Amino acid sequence: MNQIETTTLRKVLVANRGEIACRVMSTLHTMGIKSVAVYSDADADAPHVLMADEAVRIGPAAATESYLRIDAVVEAARITGADAVHPGYGFLSENQQFAAALAEAGIVFIGPPAEAIATMGDKITAREAVTRRDVPVVPGISRPGLSDAELVDGAQGVGFPVLIKPSAGGGGKGMHRVDDPSDLAEALVTARREASSAFGDDTLFIEHFVLTPRHIEVQILADQHGNVIHLGERECSLQRRHQKVIEEAPSALLDEATRARIGEAACDAARSVGYTGAGTVEFIVSAVRPDEFFFMEMNTRLQVEHPVTELVTGVDLVEQQVRIARGEPLSLTQDDIVLTGHAFEARVYAEDPGQGFLPTGGTVERLSWPRTGTGVRIDSGIAEGSVIGSDYDPMLAKVITYGTDRDEALDRLEEALSGTRLLGVVTNIDFCRYVIAQQSVRTADLDTELLDRIAVDYSAPPPGPEALVAGALGGLRLGDPDDLWSSALGFRIGAPSPVVTRLVSAGHRYTVSAQITAADTARLAADVTVRTEDGGNAPAAEDGGNTPWTSSVVLRPTPDAGVFDLMVEGRRRRWAVRADDDGRRWVAGDPGTWILHTARALTQHDEGDAVGDVVSPMPGTVVAVPGTDGAAVTASDALVVVEAMKMEHTLRAPIDGTATVKVRVGDKVDAQQVLAQVVAPDPTDPDPTGPDQ
Repeated sequence: MNQIETTTLRKVLVANRGEIACRVMSTLHTMGIKSVAVYSDADADAPHVLMADEAVRIGPAAATESYLRIDAVVEAARITGADAVHPGYGFLSENQQFAAALAEAGIVFIGPPAEAIATMGDKITAREAVTRRDVPVVPGISRPGLSDAELVDGAQGVGFPVLIKPSAGGGGKGMHRVDDPSDLAEALVTARREASSAFGDDTLFIEHFVLTPRHIEVQILADQHGNVIHLGERECSLQRRHQKVIEEAPSALLDEATRARIGEAACDAARSVGYTGAGTVEFIVSAVRPDEFFFMEMNTRLQVEHPVTELVTGVDLVEQQVRIARGEPLSLTQDDIVLTGHAFEARVYAEDPGQGFLPTGGTVERLSWPRTGTGVRIDSGIAEGSVIGSDYDPMLAKVITYGTDRDEALDRLEEALSGTRLLGVVTNIDFCRYVIAQQSVRTADLDTELLDRIAVDYSAPPPGPEALVAGALGGLRLGDPDDLWSSALGFRIGAPSPVVTRLVSAGHRYTVSAQITAADTARLAADVTVRTEDGGNAPAAEDGGNTPWTSSVVLRPTPDAGVFDLMVEGRRRRWAVRADDDGRRWVAGDPGTWILHTARALTQHDEGDAVGDVVSPMPGTVVAVPGTDGAAVTASDALVVVEAMKMEHTLRAPIDGTATVKVRVGDKVDAQQVLAQVVAPDPTDPDPTGPDQ
């Protein structure tokens, strides 16, 4: 038998950031391999930098000037003496020029050959490659260089609805479903702009949109000796606008026979391009015909949702990537892969589901994850003090759970999400809890449009009375009862007076009146009353009406500043409260997270003054200005397009009038910055179109 030569890897540079960089380094350290981090100016103190054995600055905050700079990353690997580079996912992970540059520098790329990346990275050539291996593909029109006119003409033969897809990249960027042929031309213009911005390539193709589709993907491993195996499938149908939110393994849709067939098709797809390493082959499957599946694309990297496969197979995929890169043959055969139990993953995004899922940002002021172990795993790239901006993807962390069956794994996911406390940044955690409580999700009656349908009915839950009490009392200072200035009781002449706090949440006003009966450094006791001020539209009372809620409560601080236990009628719950300088109070507990504003008696300006303002709802970059300065516009006309975290948001005229545009393409803007103004016509002007002739 010929002896197999392997490459020694003693130091690996991780060309990424956030949770995936931390995830990769964890396995590297377990394997006894040193890690090197790269970082931008925005990430100088990030968790992945602190976790690494070495770290190298590679540029400013903008990804194009740091994490996407091939020369900077290769140079960082060279000067630190790294034997190999792990790309994580996103950034340069599927860039064939990057893989080629590393090979030229004599540095191992922990991923597939550049040729495989190039073929599978272009969805048009990928379809051609897998078709030669008889892997079924979705009907469509796909060849290089298709113009908008050719795509419009060809779509008639494909059949509506159709899905526009960029040939390069993934993650839902540039993808648009079109049901009406008359909407196709405009959608193509938008898709090309998004594809060019996200991937530097505006090539598009069109596929028929499979009705009631489910997104099923298969994890594969392939070594350098011709061995290819699959590790079962993941269900990724719970996605919003083609961006995955909650994933699970295995899928409840497939039977064992289909699981074997789709797994073998995934292996054939990998063989079609001489693939090596870990990869994922994505398929679309009709919920009404689960025995039929169609190839969509292959991701030539580690997937965000890889942990659910690790939990049901017991295989560390990062370790397998490293071993394959060293030249080792797979130590596993297909018969060794057994799917046991069930796993779920929820992605924690910096976005506001209650405001149309707009990207958010801020500083992580308070962070507490649920206790791990016993079926709970947290993959996180943030810590208290982390600043969340608009330069990178909005995903902050992943909450992953395992159970002996699907119900147990789902119950554990709900429990883990309810035990998460994240203050300072609005996230989708409450929305994830809302999703997994839906009957269709509990029964696995899924499709890729389900999340968009149920998101329409979502609204942020109003704060309950305990949340309001926590927000009011959590802002009080406890201190020495003999020191009148530090005690929450304070000093009063005559009978004690209650501490009254007026709070506003989602436009509803509440009053919390607390008659404090005892306070020292260890506890605060009070008789509290919570009232609403708007006729019961946002009830404080548990009976759903406007009846005042009253109770005796005890607040006990914990060693963790800003966190305390609130005892209400013998029931203890833990709350975290953070007060900002602008009067906001972040409150987190079970069952949610709220931003409460301290009510002000007077507004600072007449709200009518700002009726024509067009403000940015989030920090981002201006990518288009369809409005013209000085032009007459009507309500809903597009004025400015802002991109934040790889998503475009079109801002429109709020009223009829004359527009003043204050920004240009390329400008960086802040949340609530006025980007344009529309001045309504003067009602006293007999001819608003111009002077009398």
